[in-house]
Amino acid sequence: MHTNKLFAIPLILLGCGGSQIAFSAPSDAWEYEVAPYLFAAGMDGKIGIRDVTSEVDASFSDIADNLGQGFMGLFTASKGPWTYGLEGVYMKLSDEGSESVTGPFGQVMIDGALNVTSKLYVYQGSVAYRVLDNTTAIDMVGALRFTKLDTDARVVLSTNPAIVFPGGVKSASDSDSWTDAVVGVRALHPLNTQWSLLGYADVGGGGSDLTYQFMVGANWDFSCNFNAKGGYRQLYWDYKDDGTTWDITANGPYLGLGIRF
Repeated sequence: MHTNKLFAIPLILLGCGGSQIAFSAPSDAWEYEVAPYLFAAGMDGKIGIRDVTSEVDASFSDIADNLGQGFMGLFTASKGPWTYGLEGVYMKLSDEGSESVTGPFGQVMIDGALNVTSKLYVYQGSVAYRVLDNTTAIDMVGALRFTKLDTDARVVLSTNPAIVFPGGVKSASDSDSWTDAVVGVRALHPLNTQWSLLGYADVGGGGSDLTYQFMVGANWDFSCNFNAKGGYRQLYWDYKDDGTTWDITANGPYLGLGIRF
């Protein structure tokens, strides 16, 4: 695949599964946690806006170089066997690089042919229920994930064949949003009083034809009110609708800080 920062940037660092990073043991009293985090992912797949698509193969360093603004955070509330999570992600990114662009005009492979600014919003609500609480704890999880993408694209280089959007125009704006329902399972295995191992997987769809993720990691309770979370996560979406394509795999390490109160 060709590296294409143009469409890759808006889609990485996505925290669609971030609500699974948090974990708290069952308690009869309400327990809360706020966890800002970073998902340092690379991505590959295919992105499209108004039937103009691009192959994507970008590392996290490619994306970090073009990150304009970003925030990722998670809030959880737990009581007894129930845990409720709410996650939010916002990113504003811009780039001027592209190597492979395909549309009604065919395929063009010229670096820097397009200029794109994108804003990405992801909101996810989740509910987890403890079904096993022996040495290893098992939770069943259900979630709704809302994704919104705003993109502005403009042709900045003349090419042969010429890159144009439908109608023969040299610029286009698009906004799309969708909601997916997912079900999953989460396992936590304590190693000692401070360290525990985490495993998680989910699958679903709705707005997307298919979406899934898996995660493996470790949590470190280094004080009574603070814990560090780290590991590896992979996310996948297959979304196509009315000229918009989001067929993307994002994967890489994550790191977060949990603040309990």
